[in-house]
Amino acid sequence: MAVFRTLILLVAASLNFAAPTRAQNPGAQSSSSTSAAPEFDVISIKPAKPGATGTDSDFDNATFTARNVTLSKIMQYDAYGIPAPRIIGIPPALANAAFDIQAKMDPSDYARIQALGNDQRTEQLQQAIRRLLVECFKLALHNEQRELPVYALVVAKGGPKIQLSQKPDSDSTHSRTGEIKAESVTMERFANSLTRIPSTELGRIVIDKTGLTSKYDLTLKWTPDTGRPPMINGEPDTSAPSIFTAIQEQLGLKLESTKAPVSVLVIDHAELPAEN
Repeated sequence: MAVFRTLILLVAASLNFAAPTRAQNPGAQSSSSTSAAPEFDVISIKPAKPGATGTDSDFDNATFTARNVTLSKIMQYDAYGIPAPRIIGIPPALANAAFDIQAKMDPSDYARIQALGNDQRTEQLQQAIRRLLVECFKLALHNEQRELPVYALVVAKGGPKIQLSQKPDSDSTHSRTGEIKAESVTMERFANSLTRIPSTELGRIVIDKTGLTSKYDLTLKWTPDTGRPPMINGEPDTSAPSIFTAIQEQLGLKLESTKAPVSVLVIDHAELPAEN
């Protein structure tokens, strides 16, 4: 069915920059193709309000809404589901430029996606947002393996202190400043959660080298090096140790500094959305 597409792009001219000379076809990606992805019929992008704090994004029915998000944040949480250290080459002019985005797709497409299994549903919604980035930001990228400084999550002397999950099918992780609570997670999933915490804490990708293959329930609490500590009864809680000490004392694991080949997304080209 032919779709009449409306694209509304409200952008700030002060953010304009020269495109990298090595950029390839903006539609070319060596990661998941967007050729079969559902499309948004109406897209509105405008600069976030000056002084805006906080950031969020979500699908509500057939509408994707993102508030005060950077290109990196959209790629991390909405388009690819990977941590910031695995995204290489964000252009300087887009590094801190934040946007408010609203994008609507055909309700019938959204209903079809919602009827899929969880993994397929997530992939379809991600592909729709990838297409948005290609069309609006002219994003082009490719995958590479790079040798990067990482932290290896290993078992500490004395053995692990984590509990085997009593709910092997629950599979949930909740993170906030200074705390991670997880049910029925693999160590690979937990390592990914550590990678996603703010760069002021670790600043590196964490890879699982524990050799533990079961699913576990765990709680990790630490005092952040910077920023606001977690709150207890309305008061800042600074009693918890640093994240490195907490991982060893509370979980019987530890982080070891090393280097490892890591799959990363390298941005070949990205630009400020232009009126279309």
